[in-house]
Amino acid sequence: MQHGIVLMGSSIAEQIRIAKLAETRGFASVWTTEFFNHHGLVRLAALAGATHRVEVGTAIAYAFMRSPVLAATAAMDVDEISDGRVILGLGSGTRRMNERWYSMPFDGPPAPRMREAVGLIRETIRAHKGGGLRFKGTYYNVDIPQYVRPGLIREDIPIYVAGVNRGMIRAAAAVADGLIGHPVYTRRYIGENVLPELEGSKCKLRPYVITSIADDRDQARNEARGQIAFYYTTRLYHSILDVHGWRGIGEEIAAAFRAGDMRKMMASVPDELVDAIAITGTPDEVRDQLEQWQGLTDHVLLYPPSVGVSPERQRENLEAITETFQH
Repeated sequence: MQHGIVLMGSSIAEQIRIAKLAETRGFASVWTTEFFNHHGLVRLAALAGATHRVEVGTAIAYAFMRSPVLAATAAMDVDEISDGRVILGLGSGTRRMNERWYSMPFDGPPAPRMREAVGLIRETIRAHKGGGLRFKGTYYNVDIPQYVRPGLIREDIPIYVAGVNRGMIRAAAAVADGLIGHPVYTRRYIGENVLPELEGSKCKLRPYVITSIADDRDQARNEARGQIAFYYTTRLYHSILDVHGWRGIGEEIAAAFRAGDMRKMMASVPDELVDAIAITGTPDEVRDQLEQWQGLTDHVLLYPPSVGVSPERQRENLEAITETFQH
């Protein structure tokens, strides 16, 4: 099984440092994220210029907060910087994120729009030799008669799509090279709801795995617990719990969040849910726990918790992840 690492952290310099460390220690991939206070593609370019071998990807960049043409040109630029090591990972974000954070419309179901966005990105890359870029769809209409893009490294830049529910998973299977699994996918959800939708496609599963490494096992578990509680404040993700009959857990977490009761949110995440999603504990323990993903994927994205975790502890955990899973 190959290992990737999702680079959390407050500064670009710190992410570059961990990316170099991961590359030295034999990791296959390093990934940036995107949020209202940092730009995933800018950080991706910084990592691309600072590394030499490791794949660099976004897990994820927002698909609907920017034009697919901008996403395509960014991917081509960073692919040139990295000499062909980029994976463009895209996610729709929630309605609240699109509308309240970026003042962007969130019209209609996201899965059909994602399919079209990926199609336009691929058309933009393929048009690099010149002759213009023309695309007419339901969501996007582009007409650039003078379009050309010299210096292209690859026409087939891998595009991954993040998805939770069936519609987006099916969209990924139809148009993407990979599916980025949500941090609160359980292994059972992967086996019963995700892999059957990918069967027969070229789409590879690359799941996040929440990872907290510490000598203090309770500390490690509680860091994972806090991250899980944060995600399950969003009802969109509660469908993951249905395969276990745990929908009530998600409702309890969401109710505690609405009440502003952070302690109750944490307490609502049982040990069984932590074990179904995350790996926590000492280095030897997390190595053994990760074996449970064998047969579900050949490439995991190890993801350090950040909710309620100090920057110093995040750095410590990132370093522990690279050391524990080095090749």
